[in-house]
Amino acid sequence: MILVAQVSDTHFDLGTRNAERVQRVLAFLGGLRRRPDAILVTGDITDSGKPEQYAEAKLAFQTEIPLYAIPGNHDDRAGFRTALLGEPASGAPVNRVHRIGDLTIALLDSSIPGEAGGRLSEETYDWLRDALAAAPVGKPILLALHHPPARLHSPIVDEIALADPQRLADLVAADERIVAVLTGHAHSAATTTFAGRPLLVAPSTASVLAGEWELDLPDHVMDYAPDPAVSLHAIDDDHRLTTHFRTVPMAGRIGVQPG
Repeated sequence: MILVAQVSDTHFDLGTRNAERVQRVLAFLGGLRRRPDAILVTGDITDSGKPEQYAEAKLAFQTEIPLYAIPGNHDDRAGFRTALLGEPASGAPVNRVHRIGDLTIALLDSSIPGEAGGRLSEETYDWLRDALAAAPVGKPILLALHHPPARLHSPIVDEIALADPQRLADLVAADERIVAVLTGHAHSAATTTFAGRPLLVAPSTASVLAGEWELDLPDHVMDYAPDPAVSLHAIDDDHRLTTHFRTVPMAGRIGVQPG
């Protein structure tokens, strides 16, 4: 089994609250009896892309577990590259591929500089086709991006989701190795299907965004009361995917207590 943890929408803002919530989640993951093989952070690392916020994120992300991140709409590509990847500043999409055993994880940058909505650029599609061509034959692949490519019944997020999702759907449907698509952006754990595969949306560590059945504009959009949460994706040897969502309490001990 390969175990991948997904953390999303950390929104480091130089305040103690969001940073402490991320630290609590990472401590929970590090204390598991069976640690994840990797942690994915699916965008909105910072609240406004400031260098000081990336410095805060880099410090918090120090963990013995390999951690891979992609930008979201609140991020700045140049700042992301220099602070988190140690690369020269650039406005090009931040696309990365990582392999964990038989599993390939393709991280796609769906951000559009200066905009809240998302889109995969021509450069990203070219990169993805090359990444898929280089991935092992018959072995599982996870795609991860920030913006969901499907309607989530969230009046806020559905307006700023991934543009032209059909193009990505055609690519996903054509490759049987892709076992799921992972996203963030919605600040709410959600599951649906996309191109016949699971679409798994990770909760935010910072807050919960209301759905259309509970949204009460303008007074109630974000709920800051719930504890942070994380997704855990288990890929079996037969490539079967199982996902669990876990809330991490901010008070008291964390982890499984003996009965």
